[in-house]
Amino acid sequence: MSGTDIGFWGVPLAMFAGAIRVSTPFLFVSLGECLTEKSGRINLGLEGTLVFGAMSGYAVSYLTGSPWLGVLAAGISGMFFGAIHGYICKLPKVNDIAIGIAMMLFGTGLAFFFGKPFIQPQAPHLPSINLGGWSDYPQIQSALEINPLFLVGAVLAVAMWWAFKNTRWGLIIRMTGDSAPAALAMGYSVDLVRFLATTVGGFFAGVGGAFLSLYYPGAWSEGLSSGQGLMAVALVIFSRWNPLLCFGAALLFGAAGAIGPALQSVGITQGYYFFNAAPYLLTLFIMIASVSPKRSLKGAPGELSITK
Repeated sequence: MSGTDIGFWGVPLAMFAGAIRVSTPFLFVSLGECLTEKSGRINLGLEGTLVFGAMSGYAVSYLTGSPWLGVLAAGISGMFFGAIHGYICKLPKVNDIAIGIAMMLFGTGLAFFFGKPFIQPQAPHLPSINLGGWSDYPQIQSALEINPLFLVGAVLAVAMWWAFKNTRWGLIIRMTGDSAPAALAMGYSVDLVRFLATTVGGFFAGVGGAFLSLYYPGAWSEGLSSGQGLMAVALVIFSRWNPLLCFGAALLFGAAGAIGPALQSVGITQGYYFFNAAPYLLTLFIMIASVSPKRSLKGAPGELSITK
């Protein structure tokens, strides 16, 4: 491949690399929300979980010197928020959406309060797998520099898709989300299933937050998330509650988020901020396109608040 060819493929290569990086938090949060909604519960608080996971992961990585311990701490903190949300939502006359908004504010507030001492210090970052070492071109090397968490997320998406279709636990979660009376008739505790699904979903979102602070962009700040937790909820609806489609939609959102940096990498700065708004415009388009009564709720669990 000649230098001219590399110049021509510069933007696509940069978008490919950026899509993988930017999509990883979307992937983990959307898989967590997909699991939660499959059980019949909505968790809009994952934005707060994502932010607190980013803070706690960065703090633990800085204090221990191990970014993987930071990822674990972020996941555990996400479990904590998911458990709180799951416990409160099982109480009588409690609205999932209202509690989710409260948990979002609670999580971001706690993250800003406890995270102030960690804004300046540099924590160890997550390593990457260089699959482009065979090439002499920096563009190809950068495009093929993959973080292990992305690969974990891809495997997790396939595993969840398979489990929902072929395992007893997957059937129980789907039954609970589609018909609580049917789950009760079969002897399963609806509250327990939804509590566990929300807790595990929170763990996934926390891991997604750790990626933000420990790999890309790789620092802790109060504006780190930029609403990715909320956009992931739209992503789940767009994916029709299918984990495999969540993976594809996360890549789509990631590519949209990578347009601006990719163009800037080849010297195109005109309209840079407009292109940076692409993920938000895509979210708006998806929500508008999904309002049709014939399409928007296709595949939605019957017990979700949005279906009632």
